[in-house]
Amino acid sequence: MSTMNQIDPPTVSVCIPTFRGEAHIGAAIESVLNQSFTNYELIVIDDNSPDKTWQIVSSYQDERIKYIKNSENLGPEGNWNKCLAEAKGKYLKLLPHDDTLAADCLRQQVEVLDEDVKEIIALVFCARHIVDCNEKTIATRGYRGGRQGVVSGGDTIKKCVRLGTNLIGEPGAVLFRKSLADKVGPFDGGISYIIDLDYWFRLLLHGDAYYIDKPLASFRVAAGSWSIDIGSRQSQDFIGFINRCIQNPVYRISPLDCMFGRFMAKINNYLRLLFYKYYLPH
Repeated sequence: MSTMNQIDPPTVSVCIPTFRGEAHIGAAIESVLNQSFTNYELIVIDDNSPDKTWQIVSSYQDERIKYIKNSENLGPEGNWNKCLAEAKGKYLKLLPHDDTLAADCLRQQVEVLDEDVKEIIALVFCARHIVDCNEKTIATRGYRGGRQGVVSGGDTIKKCVRLGTNLIGEPGAVLFRKSLADKVGPFDGGISYIIDLDYWFRLLLHGDAYYIDKPLASFRVAAGSWSIDIGSRQSQDFIGFINRCIQNPVYRISPLDCMFGRFMAKINNYLRLLFYKYYLPH
């Protein structure tokens, strides 16, 4: 384990939860080390990987990197929550080991939260590239119909439900306050596919979102990645999530929202599987 020597806590904690990450974790780490914003800690939490993840991480000599290997496999929920527990920064970003950040990602997202002195914004998110195993961009996704700036937390929740998808994005695209995470509590992996969206919804109960329309993060689709492995049941998981949301009055989801959402979740899953079939090697 390498440890931080900083006296003051960093502005940002970038946490990489990883399991069997040897193929792409080097790219994830380098994308953080190449950030224009430098006041961060980088915590890699290895969920007891049997591969060469440790050897790859240990090859980077930077005092901002902290490596922790779990003595037993905790699974995604447990490992993501360990990231929350270990983070010491004012702001927090989870970066799955398959994904990367553009060089200006932290700077632009930190500026938004720093300027929000009244803490009206619960999270800041950005557009992102979808890349293949060779870093080739195969699509770009953003907040559908949205312009850069503040978007209502309640409207964002409703829009995600009605369109049957995560419009906010994967963890690498999102930055939020550690103090708000402490208030909201741990990730809930009861419905694995929407573990991140469930958390974004809970954060948005405490404020609005801020959307940056530049693709400052990249989400990798690669055979064998966890997000691909759970792809076949995504519509079922999303429908289960919608059913859970409508039972909670704080979300203010209507039966009509749910009806549209259930239909769109099935359409989105079909299109997503076609996308994976076309772009992923067999």
